[in-house]
Amino acid sequence: MIRDDIENKLISRFSPHFLQVINESHRHNVPEGSESHFKVIIVCDDFNEKRSVSRHRDVYQTLAHEMENGVHALALHTFTLSEWNEQQDKALRSPGCRGGSQED
Repeated sequence: MIRDDIENKLISRFSPHFLQVINESHRHNVPEGSESHFKVIIVCDDFNEKRSVSRHRDVYQTLAHEMENGVHALALHTFTLSEWNEQQDKALRSPGCRGGSQED
């Protein structure tokens, strides 16, 4: 499964304090069972002293193969441990799909 591949690569690369990879494909206009849209919440020390753009670039580089082979979108939520301790009680909702959602 693509979700498992994403999770394993991120664990291997970042050794996160917390990682959640959520398949959100069902919220989009794709065939049932698709693995094309994901939300990733990752908390790790590698993000200390890095801006959001650099954090996202690191994740995208780690998942380059998946992005070139079927993953259409990643909603990235990247945190340092201290940011996560402040943020984790707040909802991390992904935006709706502009291309049409099966839930609309």
